[in-house]
Amino acid sequence: MKKTLLSLAVAACAALTCSAAQAGTVSVGATPVPHAEILEFVKPLVAEKGVDLQIVEFNDYVQPNLATDDGELNANYYQHRPYLETFIKDHGVNLVEVCGVHIEPMGVYSKSIKSLEELPEGATVAIPNDPTNGGRALLLLASAGAITLADPTDITCTVMDITENPKDLDIRELEAAQLPRSLDDVTAAVINTNYAMAAGMVPGRDAILIEGADSPYVNILVANPDSAKLPDMKILQEALNSPETRKFIEEKYQGAILPAF
Repeated sequence: MKKTLLSLAVAACAALTCSAAQAGTVSVGATPVPHAEILEFVKPLVAEKGVDLQIVEFNDYVQPNLATDDGELNANYYQHRPYLETFIKDHGVNLVEVCGVHIEPMGVYSKSIKSLEELPEGATVAIPNDPTNGGRALLLLASAGAITLADPTDITCTVMDITENPKDLDIRELEAAQLPRSLDDVTAAVINTNYAMAAGMVPGRDAILIEGADSPYVNILVANPDSAKLPDMKILQEALNSPETRKFIEEKYQGAILPAF
């Protein structure tokens, strides 16, 4: 009798688990702009299929991955592929890409100059202090001839890899989220599009230099291996890669953010 009751309990639990997976809650960590905005757009799309999308906002690039790795979050949406690859290598986490969603061209911004050619001798230029975005910023500066790098294709390059600095620029590494506020104190800053937009800047209008549409830095939905297998995650993936989401990105961001699907 006890074995029968136990079997029934296990079966009931399995049924509830299956039901929750089919129509449960998916928690996704995201930075506010544009990631959380895009998730807010798809929230009613997944709700139509019984999925409650819970969006947890972050303002840093470390905690969302750690929370996804240990299961506090089912997924996150805030980073590009090179950053994820570097993070996995540096932190030993077990995370996987679910799908690509969009590209955010990185740009150079300034309140005092209109082009990088106007950079004065000894000017201070701020860049992100995380390894991948810092390297990306240096590559962008090198593409405009402001500096020369030992390997102009190395996305993990650092200031130590600068071989030529003709204007003796002071490259200052700051937290990515702080870069828009640094514009009052530096000549120029290389800023991720999400933080530029959150600060009220329009990349296509305000950036004095911006990456092209062929940028390899696709922003992706990331999960831990268990969450990635959930039927609810498949529903979220389909919504993020839907024609409706493509139209939303194109119309809302007007080229500052590009669909990557």
